[in-house]
Amino acid sequence: AHFANGSLPLVFLVALLVTLIPTTIGGLLSAIGIAGMDRLVRLNVIAKSGRAVEAAGDVHVLLLDKTGTITFGNRRCSAVYAAPGVTARELAEGALLASLADDTAEGKSIVEYLRGTHPQPEPPSDLLTAVPFSAETRLSGVDYQGRVYRKGAVDSLLAFVGLKRADLAAPLSREIDKIAQSGGTPLLVCADGKLLGAIHLKDVVKPGIRERFAELRKLGIRTVMVTGDNPLTAAAIAAEAGVDDVLAEATPEKKLARIRHEQNDGRLVAMCGDGANDAPALAQADVGMAMNDGTQAAREAANMVDLDSDPTKLLDVVQIGKELLVTRGALTTFSIANDVAKYFAILPALFAAIYPQLGVLNVMHLSSPQSAILSAIVFNALIIVVLIPLALRGVRVQAASAAALLRRNLLIYGLGGILVPFVGIKAIDMLLTALHLV
Repeated sequence: AHFANGSLPLVFLVALLVTLIPTTIGGLLSAIGIAGMDRLVRLNVIAKSGRAVEAAGDVHVLLLDKTGTITFGNRRCSAVYAAPGVTARELAEGALLASLADDTAEGKSIVEYLRGTHPQPEPPSDLLTAVPFSAETRLSGVDYQGRVYRKGAVDSLLAFVGLKRADLAAPLSREIDKIAQSGGTPLLVCADGKLLGAIHLKDVVKPGIRERFAELRKLGIRTVMVTGDNPLTAAAIAAEAGVDDVLAEATPEKKLARIRHEQNDGRLVAMCGDGANDAPALAQADVGMAMNDGTQAAREAANMVDLDSDPTKLLDVVQIGKELLVTRGALTTFSIANDVAKYFAILPALFAAIYPQLGVLNVMHLSSPQSAILSAIVFNALIIVVLIPLALRGVRVQAASAAALLRRNLLIYGLGGILVPFVGIKAIDMLLTALHLV
């Protein structure tokens, strides 16, 4: 104004700066963050920091345990197959003894199945020395009267008895392959280093999980199924569930290595876990969700805790994170477009008297500079109030590519951010003029 030999009141210039500050997104950012935390709480998931919720929206890879997340997790014994030269009674006795001290659902189902198909006397529990299952050995069983009974994953039990897969008798090997190819889990049973036969555990993929993974794929998120099963079984379940990749015969060390590999390639990783052996991987993952009924080490290592201990909720957490990310982007786009529109609304009205050339831009024809400033300030205050429900509810994320989501948000919130100020400021200006307030 000085260089044009004109002048503007200082209050006009201060009001101009206040009007053009991006207050819309500044006022809504905290509301968006609080809304994300609130939605997690309603889901019964406690996030230790807002950063964890934000990271969930940027996740590229999901590591999902097969049991309980992709399948129902209640694998049950459906059949047993004796090895050549072993009677059905010998196998039943060995499998029962190897499972008597097993408190898992699978172990109990084996005992229940054998009690029904091969009734036999059972030794007192105080005479059994239990060997519990561990993620490292992937074996369990008992020591009884100087004899060693074990059951476990095929590769682990073969290593325990000092054999290779090629050493298996052809009929037993074929049965194991059939079980695996059908999506079941084969276990081997041995007594004193002698293979007795195989156990068939069946599991069921949760309905709708395939469609859920397809939606995640459209959002650019890869799913990796983590399982202790052998590669054949894992591949059959993976094909049925529609996951993108499989980590078979997984150990805690393999999980940790996979997470680091993905992160080294620039990807963010989310996973869930409940055991002490999951703690290093949970700590390494960008989003780690521990189960409330899991170990303290897992809960401390993770940055989220699910109070219901439902691993499927990791999918919902990622969805909420995506909505948070898209909401922030949509409102930022609206705020920037808003400010651009306000430039055209206010600057010509203020400076047209000093720079007549700006009159071409005065498309809104506001009543006066005072009215322009007051209308813009009132509009600024009102638009934040109007957008708070959207910030709290979030922008719904559709199953589409990032480019499609960007185009949609630019059209709705970019174009809307330009049009709304023109309409709103002009309406307020007309109201102020009609009420003779300026």
